[in-house]
Amino acid sequence: MIANRGELIWQAKAACRGPHAIVFFPPSHPERKDERMARERIAKEICRTCTVMQNCLDYAIRIREANGIWGGLNEAERKQIIDRALPGPRAAASA
Repeated sequence: MIANRGELIWQAKAACRGPHAIVFFPPSHPERKDERMARERIAKEICRTCTVMQNCLDYAIRIREANGIWGGLNEAERKQIIDRALPGPRAAASA
């Protein structure tokens, strides 16, 4: 899904912009669980200060973003929201 330019204006206001943006996505090398948890904690702390956090989360869920911290949630947390919204047995199995 490709977003049009107007839909992404919120990104210019995102707290994750800048040199610390690296903590929002996994590194290219293997990451230990404690390292991942620490990185995600830092990213989520930045998200909590963001004025466009809900826009970010809505966007990530709509495009089914598979990587990184978006709107204060990691991949597994966003997947739970998506699964709960799906009708049928798949949603019931994840409840």
